[in-house]
Amino acid sequence: MRMKSWQTGVIGALLTTSLAGAAYAHHSFAAEFDTNKPLKLQGSVTKFEWVNPHSWIHIDVVNPTTRKVEKWRVEGGAPSALLRRGWNRNSLPAGTKIMVQAFGARDGDTRASASEISFPDGRELSLGNPTTEAAAAAASRARRN
Repeated sequence: MRMKSWQTGVIGALLTTSLAGAAYAHHSFAAEFDTNKPLKLQGSVTKFEWVNPHSWIHIDVVNPTTRKVEKWRVEGGAPSALLRRGWNRNSLPAGTKIMVQAFGARDGDTRASASEISFPDGRELSLGNPTTEAAAAAASRARRN
């Protein structure tokens, strides 16, 4: 009996630790990104990560001040949200030119969260990121008022 309760305790501790790690990994928007740091990034896709809980678009952006290329990571929605919007894992091949309206990372890293991207031909695609979409809509309303 003593062995069974010990095993149950160990299994419970392992489950708690693994679930806490998953909860920590899935951050809140406000903890990581700043609605007071709107960004407009224009560049070429170098990689598109179709992963949970968020997709990631890697783009090379020329910094207008330094004229040096910066490597940015832009957070999008989950693959399931992107699928519902017509995306697939091949929607953004390397070399694709895009423009991103996003919110920058609080820590100043070259990381951002965006609600949509646009292409040189005027097409726009939603990134299926509801929290960022809400923040972008609020910022837009504030600019109009």
